[in-house]
Amino acid sequence: MAHFEIKNLNFSHAGAKDRQSLKDVSLTVNRGEYLVVCGRSGSGKTTLLRHLKTVLTPAGKRSGEIFFGGVPLSQVSQRDQAAKIGYVMQNPDEQIVTDKVWHELAFGLESLGCDQKTMRLRVAEMACYFGIQDWFHRDVATLSGGQKQLLNLASIMAMQPEALILDEPTSQLDPIAASDFLNTVRKINLELGTTVILTEHRLEDILPYADRAVVLDEGEIIADGAPKAVCEALHAQDNPMFFAMPTPARAFYGAGGKGECPLTVREGRAWLTETFAERPVRVGEPEPEAPLGEEVDAAISMKEVWFRYEKNSPDVLRGVNLEVPRGRLFAIVGGNGAGKSTTLKAVCGTCRAYRGRVLIDGKPLNKYRTAELFRGKLAMLPQDPKSLFVKKTVREELEEMGGDGAEIDRVSALCQIQPFLNSHPYDLSGGEQQRAALAKVLMTKPTILLLDEPTKGVDSFFKQIFAEILAQLKAQGVTLLMVSHDVEFCAKYADLVGMFFDGQLLTVDTPRRFFGQNSFYTSAANRMSRCVFRNAVSCEDVIDLYRKNMEDA
Repeated sequence: MAHFEIKNLNFSHAGAKDRQSLKDVSLTVNRGEYLVVCGRSGSGKTTLLRHLKTVLTPAGKRSGEIFFGGVPLSQVSQRDQAAKIGYVMQNPDEQIVTDKVWHELAFGLESLGCDQKTMRLRVAEMACYFGIQDWFHRDVATLSGGQKQLLNLASIMAMQPEALILDEPTSQLDPIAASDFLNTVRKINLELGTTVILTEHRLEDILPYADRAVVLDEGEIIADGAPKAVCEALHAQDNPMFFAMPTPARAFYGAGGKGECPLTVREGRAWLTETFAERPVRVGEPEPEAPLGEEVDAAISMKEVWFRYEKNSPDVLRGVNLEVPRGRLFAIVGGNGAGKSTTLKAVCGTCRAYRGRVLIDGKPLNKYRTAELFRGKLAMLPQDPKSLFVKKTVREELEEMGGDGAEIDRVSALCQIQPFLNSHPYDLSGGEQQRAALAKVLMTKPTILLLDEPTKGVDSFFKQIFAEILAQLKAQGVTLLMVSHDVEFCAKYADLVGMFFDGQLLTVDTPRRFFGQNSFYTSAANRMSRCVFRNAVSCEDVIDLYRKNMEDA
């Protein structure tokens, strides 16, 4: 039975004269189904999901019909939509409205007018189901990103919705927290029968367990079916969207595999193990990386840096020592709350250490004047790109930074934002907003660029483009310090990787040596292939080693 039915949906955002976000979209979502909607940034995923709840529908020109439970969605009351259709946004902070965990769990029920007895029972049930008991009475502001997103999910599930819609819910979570969150969503679907409609760029963790995948491209559905069938179809069509599919599938087809492709790490490992069960592995690992040099020409230095947000609160940074070589991409990984983003804030001076020193190009941070530091020297791309937007169009955002028309053209071409220079920044997709924010930051011509989760909400296509942008910046001598949960990106493009834990930088190494040693903080390619190959951390590594061994056989 159809839960949602979309018929010939067309939509253009207000102000987007020639840009149609959805084009003749027709889609049926059955009750209890787990549906993944994927596609490039700007393909229309978020726009489509927002049309499934009228209070979130963006302003613009629309045609077509949407039915919920056989009834036109426009005729379903706001109260019924609030109770029956749950929606989890990308940024957990945009959805939290109270100051205490327990109150946040109860807020939706209060809005629905539930009695006290029902409210207490449902709140208690959700706290137990989601493992929230230990932080039930805490201030919401003290929670990690993963805890906040879990709280959002629990608050919605307390209202017992029939359908759960999630718009890139793990974009701000570390790999382990993201995996835990998505496992919880899967559990809700399996145990409660809740219909799940989800968009995600982390297809590794969700596509194998979905009932169905729908692929959008420029507002149109280009593929619809079982996940493996969608992978096979995209590969057969040589469609660029195939490169967003899970690593096991890409490695399988890239190596010339025939038949049904693997989707999970377990299936990929079984394929490699079977292939090389009776075939000796002659080439076991990629070309070795150069050893780390002892002498470092550091653009950024941190020496025994300690920091806490309040006088009596615990230390967030605990004696951090960091050397970032000039003209290199240094990636910092680690769990939520480990001190990664705080480190970036300490480098740019928004968080002032109470002990230790921060040096920029060998000069103490406190010796720089603000204008000297942030114009032509240091810039930061924040985790939330919206925090940079204050104007009505993207062009005006760039003009605010003082560049002329030629500079705006150069930066917008570099970041590929020309098509939406005249759009309002808030009308852009998450990935498009990230590009626009990067362009605005680059208008200051920094020699040191700090990046806080720069690939959050960005599709695999722009990640490659983004990597090319970073390579160009490095070639110009720009030093890059990046905090990221995107293990795959760090493994493929970083020069150095450091692990943060408990406010300290534990270790620094090259990507292959770093990720080749880890079990969880490593790439899907490494987890899949370590049974056969050593230190292969990217899909390209696996394909290359597979082919070399087959050629030598």
